[in-house]
Amino acid sequence: MTAYLIATLTVVAIAALVGLALNLQWGMGGLVNFGLFGFYMLGAYIAGLLTVQGAPPLVALAVAMIGVAALSAVSALISVRLSEDYLAIVTLGFAECLRLVISYEGWLTRGMLGVTGIERPFQNLWPRGFADIGFLAIALFAVLIVYATLQGLARSPFGRLVRATRDDPGVVEALGKSVLNVRVRVFAVGGAILGLAGGLHAFYYTYIDPTQFGPIITAYAFMAVVVGGRGSNRGVLVSAFTLIFLLEGSRFLVDYVHGLGASELAAIRLFIVGVGLVVLLIFKPDGFGREPRSTLAAKSSSSL
Repeated sequence: MTAYLIATLTVVAIAALVGLALNLQWGMGGLVNFGLFGFYMLGAYIAGLLTVQGAPPLVALAVAMIGVAALSAVSALISVRLSEDYLAIVTLGFAECLRLVISYEGWLTRGMLGVTGIERPFQNLWPRGFADIGFLAIALFAVLIVYATLQGLARSPFGRLVRATRDDPGVVEALGKSVLNVRVRVFAVGGAILGLAGGLHAFYYTYIDPTQFGPIITAYAFMAVVVGGRGSNRGVLVSAFTLIFLLEGSRFLVDYVHGLGASELAAIRLFIVGVGLVVLLIFKPDGFGREPRSTLAAKSSSSL
């Protein structure tokens, strides 16, 4: 039971990083990124491939963050003239292109065979039997650093500029600020966080293949942001914890409901999660957290 709890908390930590990245891009910046899973996948493959080639895990993780951040910035530049709906389509197409390249360019990514033998960071520092606890500590530390950074960014003049760009880009342009610059920087920072989350995914499982990544990752991230409260980093952490434990905890239904097959149980689990989300949003339509709109509005005019 302890090992299962540690594994679940590790998954929660990685999911929280993905949710925080989306909350920055969509919650604060208003930039719909349906291709979240593709950038997450790219981070995992960069970190995994570099590690098996002999690079130190921390160096591989840093390169993954920089690489995904750079590609995210490029995708923002390509979609500069697109509105929300079309931006969502472009990011989804971008992610699908990444998935296809990773799946079928075996000479570069090992294709559908996957990448094996990925080394975890600091794995030699932990006593035998404590490797998973050590990795959980690393993942939680990463969440803490990202959360503190994004909280500081949200309170900074740039954070208020990001929200102003989301709410009314025309006004921001009229005040002499570059909407394109804001969009590129938001996508790049969010991409760096996704690269970090993807790298941790590769290190935790020590094996990755294209089947581990798909649009369901994007769906879970959007659920975490909606349930947590759009623009609320604290709410995203709470919702990531709640959603993952709801999904994982519902696995134990098989112990109490007899006569169900795997497909029926999977359908019931999704039904329970769906009902829970609907009930939650009925009673708390703003999610667990709420963006401090009044404070931001009071400070926006002076900072812009």
